[in-house]
Amino acid sequence: MTAQGAIVVVGDALLDVDVVGTVSRICPDAPVPVVDEAGVDRRPGGAGLAAVLAARAGAPVTLVTALGDDEAGAAVASHLERAGIEVVDLGLDGATPEKIRVRAGDQSLLRVDRDSPTEVVGRNMASAIAAVDGAGAVLVADYGRGVAGATAVRAALAAAARPVVWDPHPRGTAPTPGTTVVTPNRNELARFTPDLPPQRSALADTVARAATLLRLWRVGAAAVTLGGDGAVLVRSGVPPLVTPALTSRGDTCGAGDCFAAATVVALSAGRVLSEAVEDATAAASAFVAAGAASSLTTWHPGDPLAAPIPTPRRSRPQVVATGGCFDLLHAGHVGLLAAAASLGDRLVVLLNSDRSVRRLKGAGRPLQAEGDRRSVLLALGCVDDVVIFDEPTPAAALERLRPDIFVKGGDYAGVDLPEAEVLQRWGGQVAIVPYLDGRSTTRLVQEARRGA
Repeated sequence: MTAQGAIVVVGDALLDVDVVGTVSRICPDAPVPVVDEAGVDRRPGGAGLAAVLAARAGAPVTLVTALGDDEAGAAVASHLERAGIEVVDLGLDGATPEKIRVRAGDQSLLRVDRDSPTEVVGRNMASAIAAVDGAGAVLVADYGRGVAGATAVRAALAAAARPVVWDPHPRGTAPTPGTTVVTPNRNELARFTPDLPPQRSALADTVARAATLLRLWRVGAAAVTLGGDGAVLVRSGVPPLVTPALTSRGDTCGAGDCFAAATVVALSAGRVLSEAVEDATAAASAFVAAGAASSLTTWHPGDPLAAPIPTPRRSRPQVVATGGCFDLLHAGHVGLLAAAASLGDRLVVLLNSDRSVRRLKGAGRPLQAEGDRRSVLLALGCVDDVVIFDEPTPAAALERLRPDIFVKGGDYAGVDLPEAEVLQRWGGQVAIVPYLDGRSTTRLVQEARRGA
């Protein structure tokens, strides 16, 4: 029986198989490598992988899925049950899908899909509906094979009073209206919104497509995963939140499932959506750094996802701007600047002049003259240029520079940024990045004075 308040994962489970070996020669009758097999690894894939990842975070997990009455289905169910995951099997009228990869070391050489047309039988449907009704939060891991499209399942999801995270698939069904957040990757987002005109920057294109998706699907938010660039959270009426990845290197297999699973775990623990997306980006980054799905040694997992998301081609260098006083440079400033630089090709800092700082901060500020502050910023490898402005806001400086993206840091909950209206004049995009709590020049000055 499903534990009250458990995380419930709804979706299509697969059996992922890795044939692992080494390559030392080429086949004599065709220009292909010969793999000397060293072993075969089997583990849950699709919604099964998402359930394993949620369970690894310590949450009680129930998986509502559909398995065939075959060896592959039995293997998936056995792995999941050994991981402590309760399985509600709706049944398939055909074979359990399998994805078979042939690998040499970290390199995938070939993938074979065993995926015949099937239909969800619908047995145990009452248990599935009860699981969704009693969930603390729901993750829909839709791989387009029918579980998320079942009429009774969709009705239960539409009526769910708890957070619902929906990881969509181009072959799947549209999320139920009112879904809390959808988590497509950048390629999937482009397939869901094919008719949008090109935007000024890759970020603006992602934000425009995500906003279209919110209206099309009538969902609350979209957290779009960007591969090594992290993720962007788009909500109506709020500037987008960009959460940079902590690492852009490593095997990304399963990173999307990790992101969705971490999001639902955070929401079930009471985190607000912006915090959940930050947590999920950090979790996916750590997952990639640790070896991604191959790090789940208990289940020998492999690659149930598509290849890493490519970055769209840019016709010209993308200019990113940010602004501030930067009086005493601290970790919060450095994090903001690094995050801003990751969004484009050139980072320009709009720096308040000494007179502008005095108007904002009062007598005794700035502590360092504008020339010194500019020199310190230019010494950072992520900063390409510094422009000093004398006005209370950087609006006029932005008008002259016309950057593709303007980045702000700090509290992004319900803020109304005047810069957004300025950037709209040339199709620019305002973005928010998380700011390290507790770091501020004012606090540093106060602590120094207390110490003196």
